[in-house]
Amino acid sequence: MENEIINRVANSKLVVVDLEDYYPKGQRTVFDIKDWLFHELVLREKDFRTYVKEHDWTQYKDHYVALTCTSDAIVPAWAFMLLTMNLQPYAKRIVVGSLEQLETSIYQDIIQNLEIEAYVDQPLIIKGCAHKPVPANAYIMLSQKLKPIAKSIMYGEACSSVPLYKRK
Repeated sequence: MENEIINRVANSKLVVVDLEDYYPKGQRTVFDIKDWLFHELVLREKDFRTYVKEHDWTQYKDHYVALTCTSDAIVPAWAFMLLTMNLQPYAKRIVVGSLEQLETSIYQDIIQNLEIEAYVDQPLIIKGCAHKPVPANAYIMLSQKLKPIAKSIMYGEACSSVPLYKRK
């Protein structure tokens, strides 16, 4: 059996941390208010409040919502706050910004609450090549959380990782 293939990756002590494992289920929705503005530029309070009152907010049940305005309008902060007051009973999370900012906000909570005891003094590899929209900021936040406790940190796949940190 001198030609036996040995999987050294499987036999290594590397601990894989995969942010995709923590990706929460739920639809991501961009709520663009430009269509609720006069000529997509001016927020008329009375008209805006009418749109808010008549809108079916229940359709956002269990959604993660990114509030935005894709036109060049100047939108007062209270407008997004008013939308949030109506979304809050239904949506899981609401942010002002893009889908990437929404995902970053979601992962901020996940990483902040991540149990890390199992990673103490371990050689870690933070898995890359996500199939889900894991934002770059999530990897940064995870690296910051793990560095004080990890023996070493690498990024990528076990077969082709990039070393990032090794405790001295």
